[in-house]
Amino acid sequence: MYLTVKEAAEYLSMPEAQVEKLIFQRKIRAIHDGDHYLIYKDQFNTHLKQVEKYKKLVEEVMNEPVPEDIDIKDED
Repeated sequence: MYLTVKEAAEYLSMPEAQVEKLIFQRKIRAIHDGDHYLIYKDQFNTHLKQVEKYKKLVEEVMNEPVPEDIDIKDED
């Protein structure tokens, strides 16, 4: 039900310190049980799916060809 910082770091393939930094910046929501930060697994997975969807959308937009501007005319 919950992921530890270590488990989240392994899942994301990044150092634990970076996951903790994202928690402190409130980019990853977590609860503190007194000793450890815990990340709700379902919410974490939902967030990752949204990030992947956004990355694909940005990639599609970046790969679209630039339309030719009809107002620009070659005056040479």
